Amino acid sequence: MIHLLFFVFISGAQELKVGCAKRVLTPNPLLPVSGGVGLPKPVEIKKGDLYVRAMVLVKGSEKIAIVSIDNLGWPAALGNKSRSLVKEIASENILIGATHTHSAPDAYAFPNSEGIHGADLDYLDWCTVQVAETIKEALKNTEPADLKIAVGKAEGKIAYNYYAPDLYDPRCGVIQAIGTEGENKGKPLVTLVNYAIHPEVLGSNRGILSPDLVGPLNEKIEAETGGMGIFMNGAQGGMVTADNRLADGKEAGNWEECIRIGNLLASEALRIVNDAPLQKNTDIFCTHKKIEFPIESAMLRFILKNSPLSMESSDGNSIRTTLNLLNIGSAQILTIPGEALPNIGFYLKRKMNTDHPFLFGLTNDAFGYILTKEDFNSFERYKYISRTSLGEMTGEILISNSLELIHNSPQPKKNK
Repeated sequence: MIHLLFFVFISGAQELKVGCAKRVLTPNPLLPVSGGVGLPKPVEIKKGDLYVRAMVLVKGSEKIAIVSIDNLGWPAALGNKSRSLVKEIASENILIGATHTHSAPDAYAFPNSEGIHGADLDYLDWCTVQVAETIKEALKNTEPADLKIAVGKAEGKIAYNYYAPDLYDPRCGVIQAIGTEGENKGKPLVTLVNYAIHPEVLGSNRGILSPDLVGPLNEKIEAETGGMGIFMNGAQGGMVTADNRLADGKEAGNWEECIRIGNLLASEALRIVNDAPLQKNTDIFCTHKKIEFPIESAMLRFILKNSPLSMESSDGNSIRTTLNLLNIGSAQILTIPGEALPNIGFYLKRKMNTDHPFLFGLTNDAFGYILTKEDFNSFERYKYISRTSLGEMTGEILISNSLELIHNSPQPKKNK
């Protein structure tokens, strides 16, 4: 009994600490950019800088890193290089997600039909070091913090579903860390925004390297709060994209529209979290599960076989990846290694044990679109996204394993 009481006393005395850091990943000189399969497109100018941003949470022996990279996708082949350089945090507790900008260098070394790729492997190696150093800097910067957590509908002209305009998730999740000591007491340290959207206002065909709307989003948050902003995408597959539609049926595809949408989403995120109660000395929890997807797509099988990056595929017919579940205060977070369609996102959020569900899409890997077996190859409209999906069972495997993580994990709670 004495030992038990001692344990409880020590556990209760542990305090939550949060830190953040960011580094520029813009290549100098500029590199061609990738919007998907095929060789990258040349660029002439940049609009905003590409960044890696890290948020680290520590309580007792539990350490969690949430990392956001301005890129189309960030495969585990690169993420694991960074993880191996960070000895202070368990590799399975380092979540690395991509913002999904379509105006950044190719991180997959997509091969063409002749097996030739246009990625700059030296640049990618440099990026893996920057990612690791950013995580370690964020860990070094940790300080005592309380959290404000909220999920609400983001109002205004931000996103829509290109295939069916109203079939998207308008909810925006926000986690904001507030310092509790020293010069940062009462001040926001970092604000995480979780929202499902394709940042492709500019795309890869305009000769521009850019974080797209995510750059102005983070800049607005940082200007308003004084702390760092970090964006994690959601279930934005098929095709939840930026609402840059014009009255004449055309689209606004310029930097000014990136600023409009990014600033609006930032303002909505800050509005949503503004009146959220402080959660003091909250608990954190992280678990993971290795899963395997069959590779049915001939195109993706060719890419994985011919990319110079080492993907986790032993036989070329299946590929392994990692799913994470996090509890941060009242929030529960699931990771998705690709672009899940919104119906999968809604279903998973409905099954999570919280009023504050978060989905981190394109995290730990980015294996194309993820559809249910009912949607796969079922409609002419879904022909492209089915072709760029691993296969018919990808969605079923993701859902069943995510539900298992939820079932086997503690329910999130906020401390008073």
